Amino acid sequence: MASINPRKNNKGEITSYTLRVYQGYDSKGKRVKPHTLTWKPAPGMTAKQIEKELQRQVILFEEQCKAGGTLDNRQNFTAYSEYVLTSKQNAGTKHRTIERYRELLERVNAGIGHIKLADMRPQHLSNLYDQLRQPGIRKDGNKAVAKVDFKELICLKRITQQELSDKSGVSLATIRNACQGIEITQQKAGDLCTTLKEPINKVFEVLPDGRTLSEKTIQEHHRLISMILSQAEKEMLIPYNPAVKVINKPKAERTHEVNYFEVEELERIRSALDTEPLKWRVITHLLLVTGCRRGEIVGLKWCAVDFVNNQIDIKNNLLYSKKYGIYQDSTKTETSNRTVKLPDETMGLLKEYRDYWEDMRRTYSGQWHGFIDVSDNKGVKRSEKADFLFFQENANNTGYPMHPDSVTDWLNKFSRRHGLPHINPHAFRHTLASVLCFNGVDMTTISKWLGHKSVSTTQNFYQHLLDGGKERVVNTVADVILKSQKA
Repeated sequence: MASINPRKNNKGEITSYTLRVYQGYDSKGKRVKPHTLTWKPAPGMTAKQIEKELQRQVILFEEQCKAGGTLDNRQNFTAYSEYVLTSKQNAGTKHRTIERYRELLERVNAGIGHIKLADMRPQHLSNLYDQLRQPGIRKDGNKAVAKVDFKELICLKRITQQELSDKSGVSLATIRNACQGIEITQQKAGDLCTTLKEPINKVFEVLPDGRTLSEKTIQEHHRLISMILSQAEKEMLIPYNPAVKVINKPKAERTHEVNYFEVEELERIRSALDTEPLKWRVITHLLLVTGCRRGEIVGLKWCAVDFVNNQIDIKNNLLYSKKYGIYQDSTKTETSNRTVKLPDETMGLLKEYRDYWEDMRRTYSGQWHGFIDVSDNKGVKRSEKADFLFFQENANNTGYPMHPDSVTDWLNKFSRRHGLPHINPHAFRHTLASVLCFNGVDMTTISKWLGHKSVSTTQNFYQHLLDGGKERVVNTVADVILKSQKA
């Protein structure tokens, strides 16, 4: 049987109720410590609503105690979210996903992290989402411009730009932008100043940005909160998931059409590539003809290239983490492990590049790292033979794999250099899917080629291609059915 004791403030007003379920006595006749729950009414509840909800809480609490589960009112959201993320990481959730969760939790914990699980109400989450919709929340919102000669500052610190990049986790391209007086994010500027041991306000001028978070990003926060509270509900720490009952849930924005290149644009890109270094020609060519993700291309090793059967095995994904640096992981999903057949032209380019790769290895001689230490998805460094197709070319890391961001940075400069439309690695993936679809390849085949988890994923991404197919249906009806009727 449960007892109910009201708790009052200094004014004599009831603020909460303490529920106790007694467990009887132990073998020595001593009373066993009771299960205790503190329940706090939501603001605005009438006396009748409080009485009704209080009786419901008592019944739920007694049932949970009988089933062996009790509510832990001492645990706040911050502590419990850390427990959930640690559990998921130990269960094999990808490091990139956990890293993204922690980024989102910075804002979440700042708003509701102090609230105890048992006290969490839908109103708390509604208030949080309203806060996230305010200007000034974006981490990448504020920009920073160097107000000193940043290149000279680096020299005075007796550190190279590459060493600064390695120590700060900021890409070399961003450091070069800072040296040229180009805007970078305030966060990157802070990371650089921390490494250089200089106050950011001495080196950079911060430019405020009034943009707000997108509704999609706020929705990411909501899904994470809901996932954490759902686990708390399953573990019988709370009677229900408050995130399910939120009124102003973030709504999904209309999906933007994916960007892809027209045939004429592809011809211009390929023509411009003829004047570029062989390594970058091969990288861009592979992105185009395979539709692979950026990390899958820079993660390629020679052992995955089959010159006999004209194919490559996609089983490795190269990523970057501020915590681990450049690290290897499995592909995005199990179905992303796949074998991709390649045209003769591509295999010929790869053979030419293999000769170049061997020449470079001999040229660097003693500077070439025959064996390299690369982290896995848990941050554990493992030694292996330097077998990556695309490698760094600086004195300290020659033979090590490229930074994945290097591809994006190079394509940006390449497109500006040749007056081409903006190019990002994923645009080639979308382009290949578009070309395949417009030329009659079915969605199941396209899905397997791209390594999507399911055909529905491919259909959701490329719905615009399916809509484009309606015109072909109409033309077919007109040309075949109606034409035969007239005949």
